[in-house]
Amino acid sequence: MPHRDWWPRPFHRMVVLGESTVEGGGWLESPSERWTDVLAALIRACQTEPLEYINKGIGANAISTRSPGYANSRKPSAMERYKGDVIANRPDLFLLCYGLNDMRAAMPIDEFIEDMRTIIADVRVACNPLTVLTTIYYMTGWKSWPPYDKGSVKLTEAYNRRIRKLADDEGCLVADVWQAEGKADWLINPDGVHANRVANLLIAHRAFETLAQNCSGLCRATYDRDLPTGWTQGTMKARAEVGDPHDPWWRR
Repeated sequence: MPHRDWWPRPFHRMVVLGESTVEGGGWLESPSERWTDVLAALIRACQTEPLEYINKGIGANAISTRSPGYANSRKPSAMERYKGDVIANRPDLFLLCYGLNDMRAAMPIDEFIEDMRTIIADVRVACNPLTVLTTIYYMTGWKSWPPYDKGSVKLTEAYNRRIRKLADDEGCLVADVWQAEGKADWLINPDGVHANRVANLLIAHRAFETLAQNCSGLCRATYDRDLPTGWTQGTMKARAEVGDPHDPWWRR
């Protein structure tokens, strides 16, 4: 059975809603080192059609007003801003990147998932983009920065299991950035919280891997470039002659 093709067209507008690792900050030399910028560059390198990229990250942001860290957060929360920051921009590619601050503030997982589900459902009704969830990033400064000092590896892993299940339940892709970082302490800035430049590369490539494995639209320009070459035409003919014809089912 062919692998499911989640998005057979090029992407035109990517909106990323998230926290500080999306927004970027002083732990990086420039905004171009943010994983979201790297991801946008990778997509643009594959497409001949332009991609508009909109970064809607806010550092120290919470998923909603009921997150225990909300009082100390930079506002508005994701639930308070997603209509203006996401729906109003009508993306065809939407990345929802939350959980780090809410986990560190010990928000009940059920409440966090309810808020995430609301955002996913409302955005789908409004503009039906391909939605990608990220798991929570790795970090090391578990005892620092109260009230964001209540997290742990164990709690992160519990959150991430629920994020993966939410993606499955809601028909979203999930980019497992936690797995990509591999709990390697040297990938985290000395502040204990933020992914350094190398980790941002890993996160971006995990997100791109997730898209490339599931969205044929990223390969349309490459396929169209390769199809008329002598190499491709010759090898396609040889395959057909032995009963193993090339079958571009994803183009039909």
